[in-house]
Formats: sequence, C-alpha cells, structure tokens
Amino acid sequence: MLSNILLGVIASEGGGGSLLDVNPGLIVWTILTFIILLIILKKVAWKPILTALETREKEIADSLNRAEQTKVDAQKILEENQASLAKAEEESKKVIDQSRVYAENLKVQMLKESKEQAQKIIEDATAEIDRKKDAAFEELKNQIAEISVSAAEKIMKQNLDSEKNKKIVDKYLAEISKN
Repeated sequence: MLSNILLGVIASEGGGGSLLDVNPGLIVWTILTFIILLIILKKVAWKPILTALETREKEIADSLNRAEQTKVDAQKILEENQASLAKAEEESKKVIDQSRVYAENLKVQMLKESKEQAQKIIEDATAEIDRKKDAAFEELKNQIAEISVSAAEKIMKQNLDSEKNKKIVDKYLAEISKN
C-alpha cells in the first residue's frame, strides 16, 4: 500500500526533476514512511532484539562472574595445595628426624645390651672356671688325703726304722709327682 502511494507521487510529478530539486511532498511522505516503519519495528522486532541483547548481556555478565569466581576458587585451591604441600614436607621432615632419633636410640640400646650380655658371659665363664678350679682343688685334696693315708698305712705295716720310713715317704712323693 505504501509503495503504491509512493509510485503515485513520483508519477504525478512527471519525473522531470533532478536529484537536487526539493520536493516537499516527497519529504513528507518519506518522513511519514520512516516513522511508520519505526513504529512497526518497535512493535514487532525491537522488543525481541532488545530482549535477546539483554539476555546475551546477562549471559556474558554471568559468564564473567563465574569465570572470576572460578579464578578465585582456583587461587584458593592453589593456596590450599601449597599449604598442604608445605605441611606434608614439614611432617615428612619430622618423621625422618624421629626415625633418625629412634635409630640412634636403638643403636645405643643394642650396644648397651650387647655389652651387658658380653659382661654376663664373662662373669658366667669366670664363675665356671672358679667352680672347676674348686672342683679340681677338692679332687686334688682327696687324692693327697688318700695318698697320705695309704703312705701312713704302709709305714705302719712295715714298722721299720726312721731311715726306711723316710725312703718310703720319698718314694710315695715321687709317685704323687708322676700322677
């Protein structure tokens, strides 16, 4: 409809004017057409376009906010991880130090126990030597007593003179030294 009106205006003019000629009727119809077009666009297309732009702007703002929040969260996680790593390193150093101290204490204790065992073995061996020495001494006393009794018995049996008695004792003493 609008295009028919415009064609009618142009046809009534006769079409003989130049492009620079001012035609008041054409100006009015152009302005009126432009205003009608703006009203139609406002009713039909402007609201959806603005709504789409607002929606897009809100999505972009939300995305930026989420990105900023994600950045803050990532920074917090990074700081927590660094703190955890530092704490883990500190704890591992403590464990290593405790292990060294424990190993040193264990070494000292083992040396002490081995010295105590060695001392006990030496004491036991000394006691065994003393016991065997005492047993050997006791046996030697018994043998000397038997020999003395035997010598006295033989001296008594022969009832000889003192010279013979001396020879008999010397003979038995020589036998003792051989045994």
